[in-house]
Amino acid sequence: MGGVVHFEIPADDQARARKFYQEALGWRIEPVPGMDYSMVITTDMDDDGQPTAPGGINGGMMAREGQITHPVITVDVPDINSTLKSVEELGGSVVVPRNEIPGMGYTAYFKDPEGNVLGLWENLPAEGEKREGA
Repeated sequence: MGGVVHFEIPADDQARARKFYQEALGWRIEPVPGMDYSMVITTDMDDDGQPTAPGGINGGMMAREGQITHPVITVDVPDINSTLKSVEELGGSVVVPRNEIPGMGYTAYFKDPEGNVLGLWENLPAEGEKREGA
């Protein structure tokens, strides 16, 4: 079962959105160097960057563009390419194919048959592990 592991909020004016969420909800929002993306910290984290509260997740904020125009929930899957194949077989479509986030894992976006866009996340294989087609 794929669990929800992340959320993303697109914004037309990221500075305005950061200020809003910081002041309204007390979230910590940190720009990612070299990317037009900010990490949104909603809960305390351990030394590995994982939320310490059961069920807690953190997220991100980026420019609103393309088909990513509304908040997105992101689900953890073992194999993005296999999941995207299933999505298409079941009447969904790929919005953004699998992309690597260096040193972390892979991400992709799909649209379900109802028109909702969701994100997928695949962790990098553990050291020494290699997956076919990766």
